[in-house]
Amino acid sequence: MSTNNHVPHTPLDREWIAQRIPHQFDMCLLDAVRHWSPEAIECEALLEGLGTHPLRAVDGGVGAVNAVEYAAQAMAVHGALVTGTNDAPKAGYLASVRGVNLHVDTIAASDAPLRVCAERLSGDDRNVLYAFRVDGARGAVADGRAAVVLDAGEGHV
Repeated sequence: MSTNNHVPHTPLDREWIAQRIPHQFDMCLLDAVRHWSPEAIECEALLEGLGTHPLRAVDGGVGAVNAVEYAAQAMAVHGALVTGTNDAPKAGYLASVRGVNLHVDTIAASDAPLRVCAERLSGDDRNVLYAFRVDGARGAVADGRAAVVLDAGEGHV
């Protein structure tokens, strides 16, 4: 997945992101949008407060499988950017993930910052297929593909 040919944009911060995704407070996992184009997005997650992370396991760790949630939030932000909306993106949901590779067991503080990339492979105004990749300072965390169904709240599913 390449993010080198993205048109540069002013980085967008956590507050901007939180206004456009349904996840609020600690569940807004992304801290910035670094680059985006109509085809792809690259976000950053600083991983501050892993001890109180809302997705931590009983043992206090954050499983690498949660990289899918980071990627899903990047996809939601991408949808808001592509549609040019200043409001929350269209209602939608993660319909499936496929070919997910977890390269580590746990997301650790030493992974900070996470680089969360999603590339739109195909889709229309109702369904979108993305490839995603999450990397940390220690290397690859996870990658795979995700299908997103849009307008789920409007009876189009």
